[in-house]
Amino acid sequence: MSGEICPLAALRAGDRGRVQFGAPEHPAFQRLLAMGLLPGTEVAVIQVAPLGDPIEIEFGGLRLSLRKSDAAAVQVLRFG
Repeated sequence: MSGEICPLAALRAGDRGRVQFGAPEHPAFQRLLAMGLLPGTEVAVIQVAPLGDPIEIEFGGLRLSLRKSDAAAVQVLRFG
């Protein structure tokens, strides 16, 4: 599906999205902001581990592996 807001953790390999907002109460939220995962940032899911955790994302020329629980703290607008 395209054009829906969902958690970053819900994206699959090959999906892209734009960060909309996050969950400031989540323990990883400030760390993700510090790494540049800001509202308006385009992200791409490169791959998802066989058991679904972690996921590898790319944004701003940076590749990052995130626990699915941390990726759930970020809401994105899915491009497809």
